[in-house]
Amino acid sequence: MTRLDGSWLRDPATLRVMEALIGGGHRALFVGGCVRNELLGAPVSDIDIATDALPDRVAALAAKAGLKPVPTGADHGTVTVIADAKPHEVTTFRRDIRTDGRRADVTFTDDIVEDARRRDFTINALYAEADGTLRDPLGGFADLTARRVRFIEDAERRIREDYLRILRFFRFHAWYGDPAQGLDAEGYAACARLASGMSVLSRERVGAEMKKLLAAPDPAPAIAAMAQAPVLGQVLPGAVDAPLSVLVHLEQVVAAGPDPLRRLAVLGGEDAAPRLRLSRKEAARLALLRDGIGSTAGTAELSYRFGSETAGDIELLRAATFGAPLPARLLADLALGAAAEFPVTPADLMPRYQGRALGQRLAELERRWIASGFSLGRDDLLG
Repeated sequence: MTRLDGSWLRDPATLRVMEALIGGGHRALFVGGCVRNELLGAPVSDIDIATDALPDRVAALAAKAGLKPVPTGADHGTVTVIADAKPHEVTTFRRDIRTDGRRADVTFTDDIVEDARRRDFTINALYAEADGTLRDPLGGFADLTARRVRFIEDAERRIREDYLRILRFFRFHAWYGDPAQGLDAEGYAACARLASGMSVLSRERVGAEMKKLLAAPDPAPAIAAMAQAPVLGQVLPGAVDAPLSVLVHLEQVVAAGPDPLRRLAVLGGEDAAPRLRLSRKEAARLALLRDGIGSTAGTAELSYRFGSETAGDIELLRAATFGAPLPARLLADLALGAAAEFPVTPADLMPRYQGRALGQRLAELERRWIASGFSLGRDDLLG
């Protein structure tokens, strides 16, 4: 019998939530990501709990135990129970009664198998009792052990329930699948057939899912598979997948951590920021990275203007895009540019130069200074 033994199972706050539900005469099991990640030896952050208690009952039991219930999704069975400032999503066992490709109407049940069957992948339909005993109603443990991402029962039906599951299929493969084994054939074929259905999804959901996918240690095989199907083109028309594998390799060479926006920049594609509903800050950074790929500025100048981190990102993107090696003096020039301070101020040129002429003269002197490798001093530039 498989039993989980992570320290999070013994967290006093989590124990209080489980005791409130079980002590009230109900079944309560950990479910989903916390169980999956524990079995994989991956970090566990969010705690999800499934129960046969109805939402109002969950809230009442939580309040009685001195915990704070928040009805974050009571219509769909979810009450967030906060214990010692730690949130726990508690959701009543449920089954779908109607779906439209974006959302589901549900009814509550006391059957764990029905609850499991409405989930997306077998590896996400794993449960654990309060003592850590694994409950596996749909064979997800075998798939997890084999690192196989497989839709529950009929793949096409699962996708038609929520078309976001197409992107989740590729995202979960990138994080948990076996690259050598490849994607599950049935699931992949269903995603390809139904890719056009993603048009009903909100841009926020698509963007959030793509960023999670691109944050995987190596999303390149999954993105390549998306490109072979019409999935990547549906999300990002004009995107090119080939440079991503090169970028991931270069990131490993220079020990740069995964960065979804850096990786999004190398994919290209039309109107990525609005299509993925990026924040203003994210959109501005993406535009800066993409513009930097085609600019003529050297490493040191990029580092001077935008900082060493952004300059390093642009050099990685250039190398991946054009198939060129990284600059031999990359680290030295990043440091040089980041430390450089333009020695001329507007006051040095006034009153001889004013207004637009002042700006043009400052820009001219700055170009000379950069071209000198930041070596010219104030007197050299003004003399």
